[in-house]
Amino acid sequence: MRPGAVAAFLTIDVVLVLTPGPDWAYVIAVGLRDRIVLPAVAGIVVGYVALTGAVAGGLAVLIVTSPSGLTVVTLTGAAYLIWLGTSVVSGLSDASSTARVPRTASAFGVVARGAATSGLNPKALLLFVAVLPQFVDRHGGVPVAAQIGVLGAIHTANCGVAYLGLGTLARNTLVSRPTAACAVTRASGVAMIVLGALLLLERALASV
Repeated sequence: MRPGAVAAFLTIDVVLVLTPGPDWAYVIAVGLRDRIVLPAVAGIVVGYVALTGAVAGGLAVLIVTSPSGLTVVTLTGAAYLIWLGTSVVSGLSDASSTARVPRTASAFGVVARGAATSGLNPKALLLFVAVLPQFVDRHGGVPVAAQIGVLGAIHTANCGVAYLGLGTLARNTLVSRPTAACAVTRASGVAMIVLGALLLLERALASV
């Protein structure tokens, strides 16, 4: 792989990772409710590792050649985001002024939901399918799958570092401010719902 291409991808990816989205909302919500950031970030990382493996294994080709494949992924991801956001908002408690992670606060549940949040994120899939291949050198002698694996690992590492810092900052800054924590958590849940609804709308308009 060309070092220049890797550097360019790293720069673009950092900007994308630092843009608020479902991953941000989930990590903040979990950090404020249970004060546990690492399991949430670990789940996000697991999701991207799985997505990297799937794309390297040929998922990108399947999505590109089958329009219905992208539709299914988008609808599934959008529905999950709306469900998760609704659960976060409805789980707000006036007594604790914090947000509850839906149904369970076990480490396994937090990791699983984190993995689903990143793994089912249609925008993340589009990053892997549409953006990432542009930085692959198809004539350099290195297998394309291996290059995708490297670029996916870079994205995953960026997410791990950024979200760990974000969740820790949110937890340490807002946990002693119940009203602010409640407001931020509610905003995180609403953001998930809005993003899911926009994905549904985008897919509906694309099919017209």
